[in-house]
Amino acid sequence: MKVDVRHGNVEQALRILKRKIQKEGLLRRIKQLEFYEKPCAKRQRIKAQNIKNHKKTMAKFALRPKPHHKRMR
Repeated sequence: MKVDVRHGNVEQALRILKRKIQKEGLLRRIKQLEFYEKPCAKRQRIKAQNIKNHKKTMAKFALRPKPHHKRMR
């Protein structure tokens, strides 16, 4: 991963680097690897994530009822 420092602006380059790291999910992966995770806890976490993703996709493609409008007289 590469971030250019423009005009000596290190703060902006650091913000860009943090954004890139977060976008790729590296920070989450590092935090997961920091401590040992039991196999059963890992399965539970993965299963919960899969359920969450499934619900998200189902909500995205679900048929939503049309809003009911009252007629004005």
